[in-house]
Amino acid sequence: MSDEQARLGQLREKIDRLDQEILERISQRAECAQEVARVKMEANHGKDVFFYRPEREAQVLRKIKDNNPGPLSGEEMARLFREIMSACLALEKPMHIAFLGPLGTFTQAAALKHFGHSVVSVPLPAIDAVFREVESGAAHYGVVPVENSTEGMINHTLDMFMSSHLKICGEVQLRIHHHLLVSPKHQSQEIERIYSHQQSFAQCRQWLDTHRHGIERITVSSNAEAARRAAQEPGSAAIAGDMAAELYGLDMLASSIEDRPDNTTRFLIIGREEVPASGHDKSSILVSMRNKPGALYQLLEPFHKHGLSLTRIETRPSPSGTWAYVFYIDFEGHYEDEQVKQVLAEIDEEAVELKRLGSYPIGVL
Repeated sequence: MSDEQARLGQLREKIDRLDQEILERISQRAECAQEVARVKMEANHGKDVFFYRPEREAQVLRKIKDNNPGPLSGEEMARLFREIMSACLALEKPMHIAFLGPLGTFTQAAALKHFGHSVVSVPLPAIDAVFREVESGAAHYGVVPVENSTEGMINHTLDMFMSSHLKICGEVQLRIHHHLLVSPKHQSQEIERIYSHQQSFAQCRQWLDTHRHGIERITVSSNAEAARRAAQEPGSAAIAGDMAAELYGLDMLASSIEDRPDNTTRFLIIGREEVPASGHDKSSILVSMRNKPGALYQLLEPFHKHGLSLTRIETRPSPSGTWAYVFYIDFEGHYEDEQVKQVLAEIDEEAVELKRLGSYPIGVL
């Protein structure tokens, strides 16, 4: 046996021992998770028990990233633990997660990134349908897009919060990479039309104008629907992501064709219960102000006075009347924080209506 073979044999034996230790540790963790579930059920007999704790999972994942010794990156290590936690949670009762479908959309990718792959994914045809599914209790949580770094806010999502009693329980950011996809069966044919969602066309406008100028662009309800059509129709291509390409068996003619390399979409996790503080949180509110001079200043001044950082402010038409507006505001902090309590109390004194949409952990992954 050569020196190389001997060294490799020793390393493989070490890997085998480590694999066995990892297997035993994961099994022990799963048993602890089952015991936690039993304690909760005994203490809340006959009541609805929430096994998923967004703030607790955010704390665990942050600690994993902070304590990670390498050589794997903190992000990669946290993803591994995300899947372990997802599988342990599913031992008692797999969660049903509603998302803006169909299968293969970026929203499904965001749902799996946040909850792991041990959940039951429930695709729905529209954002309002996701809200209804969670409101009815048919799904534990929902995932909806709220803003894109290139194209801005998703107004339909913001408008749904005006009438819904659901809370924001979390957020997840997803880097969006668009690909030009074709069916391998039709790859030799000239492309006559390209299908995609209107947001994707907007995010790839410069690339399309340069490389596929003059080809018909047909807007459909989702990128997954675009991929489905491209898989069936000769002379068709789709702009979609990795999940849709894999799901419908499409090949990439061009990859990462988005105009901005940092193209990112933020998604919200919606649920029925409020989330306790995790130590690194964000809050969202809707505010309707009286239509008078200085109204916007009165809304924003308390944030400056108490040192709270605003991360987003958007204006939407109010359903209560013409030329009336509602402000959607994201800011750092939790409703339990003393500074936040003071700010909201001062805003409430001047506002026509103040609606708290939720405090939730800032996205870890």
